Amino acid sequence: MTVHEFKPDLAPPTSARGVVGWLKYNLFNGPVNSIFTLLLIYLVIPPLLSAFQWIFIDADFIGDSRDACTSDGACWVFISSRFEQLIYGFYPSEERWRVNIVFVSFALIIAGLIWPKTPQKTKLAIFSLVIYPIIVFYLLIGDSFGLAKVDTHQWGGLMLTLTLAVVGIVAALPFGILLALGRRSDMPIIRSFSTIYIEFWRAVPLITVLFMASVMLPLFVGSEVDFDKLMRALIGIIMFQSAYMAEVIRGGLQAIPKGQYEAGEALGLNYWQSTGLIILPQALKITIPSIVNTFIALFKDTSLVLIIGLFDLLAIGQSALADPAWLGFSTEMYVFVAFVFWVFCFGMSRYSVYLENKLHTGH
Repeated sequence: MTVHEFKPDLAPPTSARGVVGWLKYNLFNGPVNSIFTLLLIYLVIPPLLSAFQWIFIDADFIGDSRDACTSDGACWVFISSRFEQLIYGFYPSEERWRVNIVFVSFALIIAGLIWPKTPQKTKLAIFSLVIYPIIVFYLLIGDSFGLAKVDTHQWGGLMLTLTLAVVGIVAALPFGILLALGRRSDMPIIRSFSTIYIEFWRAVPLITVLFMASVMLPLFVGSEVDFDKLMRALIGIIMFQSAYMAEVIRGGLQAIPKGQYEAGEALGLNYWQSTGLIILPQALKITIPSIVNTFIALFKDTSLVLIIGLFDLLAIGQSALADPAWLGFSTEMYVFVAFVFWVFCFGMSRYSVYLENKLHTGH
């Protein structure tokens, strides 16, 4: 009998490890890939280097007028001079500490909800959904607890963009879940109502919805109810976005095998118990990428509120370009606005990937 000697695994060759190995395996693993890699390097690297030089190396950062912009690079002095307006809009300067409190507290709550080891996360989530919106409302609006009143027409910039996006996201998700369940209901009236609602709102563009919310909504509710422009925009965005969210979640519900429904019935669970404990958690997990994609689309669509007279981040930036003292610096403004939108959208997309990996348990 031959005795086989077991040898320990040998380390991979040096050319297959580290940066060299990654480049060889991913970018230069054949003649065709090598040619395309070199072609992309030739086409992409020079513009990137030029952009980096324009944004950072040759840029002007310090000053208070366009006279400080003497180089051939970007004039970030323009952005710094308009920075407060880009963040707060027309909110009174002496009351902006209230907005800062909201920004800081919102960031802390999001960090607490995202951080995996946060204690009492359930209580924090309940607080953020039930109590925190009331605190934010009184902080930003004022007119109580000794705070000066600030009308919503003075809101603008990043503050308004985040308000529209966060309220739209938080409110559209539960409405979308109810509409998705209603469209799959066995009750004809509820199913028909849900289907008509979803198809109607998905068949019109958001611009039309905002116009209708701004012009037609006051006619429906009567003169005794006073809705300002921000409230009308929020109602229109929530109604519009909930229809899209409903279709996303309906796709997740249809992907659940029939056996899961039968398992709930076998356990003696009623409809709501089976849906809340078995079906809906699986459907939401499946549709995480689509849900976050809808959130990102909503965040970017907030710029459309300009058509009804609300000045979000993009609108404030465009209004700043009309200042005769800063003509010719539109590129810097659009780059800054694009960067802000990219930070929030990229953050949501990465958190989506994290949730997918965390909740992936196989099937």
